[in-house]
Parts: sequence; C-alpha cells; structure tokens
Amino acid sequence: MRAVLVVNPQATATTPGGRDVLAHALASQVKLDVVETDYRGHASAVARAAARDDIDLVVAHGGDGTVNEVVNGLLADTGGRPGGYGQVPMLGVVPGGSANVFARALGLPRDPVEATHRLLHAVEERRSRQVGLGLAGERWFTFNAGLGWDADVVSGVDRRRGKRTGPSLYLRTAVACYLRPPLGRPALTVQVPGEQPAEVRTAFVSNTDPWSYLGNRPIHLNTQSSFDTGLGLFALRGLALPSVLRHLRQALRTRSRHRGRNLLRHDDLPIIRIVAEEPVNFQVDGDLVGQRTRVEFRSVPRALTVAV
Repeated sequence: MRAVLVVNPQATATTPGGRDVLAHALASQVKLDVVETDYRGHASAVARAAARDDIDLVVAHGGDGTVNEVVNGLLADTGGRPGGYGQVPMLGVVPGGSANVFARALGLPRDPVEATHRLLHAVEERRSRQVGLGLAGERWFTFNAGLGWDADVVSGVDRRRGKRTGPSLYLRTAVACYLRPPLGRPALTVQVPGEQPAEVRTAFVSNTDPWSYLGNRPIHLNTQSSFDTGLGLFALRGLALPSVLRHLRQALRTRSRHRGRNLLRHDDLPIIRIVAEEPVNFQVDGDLVGQRTRVEFRSVPRALTVAV
C-alpha cells in the first residue's frame, strides 16, 4: 500500500516528536511519503496530487482545517459528480487540532498516539467506512458550514489566534460579533424542498452531530444529522437576546431538541439554497471561505472512504 502523510506543524496539538512517531509507525506497514504543510492550500494540493497518482491512503495529521483541505484535494477532480468517489484514495485521520470535530464524530480517539494505533489496525485489517459529505458550492465540508453569525465568529478568531486557541477566544469573539456584526445582519432567504422560502438572519448547516464543540462541551443543533443522512438546517429568524440565550442553553444539553418561534429547523435535506441581500461571511468546517450572496448546499452520500 502506498500512502502519504500530510502534517500541519501549526496545528494546536501537533509536535515534531508526534509526527516522527506517527511516520515511523505508518512506514512499518506502508510505503510512505511525509509532507509538512507550509501555506494555506498546501494540504489540498498534496491530496489532489496523491489522488492523481493513484495513492491508496492519505493521512491527515492536524486539525479540522487540515482534514477539510485534504478532503477537498482528494475529491477535487470528481467535480461533485456521483460515481467518481470510489476512485479516490482512502482517508486516514490522526487528530492534531483543538476541536477535531470530524475525528470525534467518527469515534476516533482524541489522543494522537491512540489514534495512530487505531489507524494502524484499520490499515492492517482493511477496516473502513463510507461517509456522506456536504458540498457548498464547489467546497466540500465534513461536519458543518454556515452563513452569518457563526462565519463572523470564524473570521474574527482567524484574525486573532496563533497556534494556541481555546473556548474563551471563541466566546469573546462570539459576543463581540453579536454586539457589533462586522457586516451587519442582512436578511438571508432559505429555500428547502417542499417549503416556501423563509427569511432568516443566520443559518447553520450540519453534516453530523454534534455541530461543533466548546472545549469539551458538544454543541447540538441538529441531533438527527449523521454521515449516513442528508444535511441539517438550523436557522434563526431573529437574533433577539432572549431567543439566542434559550437556544444556546438547549445546544449545550445532551441530545437536546430545539424549539422556539424564531427557529427554522430541518433534518435530512438533500439540498439547501441560501441567498443573502448583501455579501455575508461564509465558513466551512471552521475555516472562513470568504463572502457570498448565494450558496447551494448539497448532501453527497458515501462520498469518501475513511479508515476507522
């Protein structure tokens, strides 16, 4: 088996020693190349080249941003077309970030050493599973995407953080973006199959549950979402403080089901279209993509094979 290990040395929990242990362990079972990323988009370029070179396995060692880049590189030449996903390399994940939402949703250990042992056993036993992904425009996402408030927070955190980050930074930024939205709060029009268009102020799209984590606390928005279902939509028609606080409390409860007059919520959707009056921030898997006035989200079943 031919494999490529993609390491993000800037990720929160990656270290040179951990990289060497992981590389040595993998090299005992596969023919391995190791690449350390040194610019945004590097992991995607490496994964795309690996797919074109018929590599069998690409392992992402870093945070959710690194995983997202690798996934987008692996699937870059499929063009979002069904039927082409079986031709791309299998994905392996060894968590090295702060949240590691995708890895945790797969049930992988958070500790890199334990995750390495799990990966080695999966490779040896050829154990894997197919996962469904989301496609937002031309950008693949593994666990969530959003327009509005959450993307404003991602943009704010991205400007402030270094290698080390934590829940306090996200909380401070969330409060700041709520009180002073950097792009205002333009209306978003949401369209889903079988429903009339609805106007909202912020929209969260889920590909699995939890939507994300606040430290060790999972944030639940669409509890029915999984890698085997369609997309979940969680949108708020207004951002009045009582409504926001109520849904925040519900989100931090275990397996909570949200209720509220300002809430627009759907599960297992094949497609979601969102149109903004003015450009708004847009994020996928916790990374800012840019600003958009229109995004179409599609659920793509069995898009990728992951070693588990």
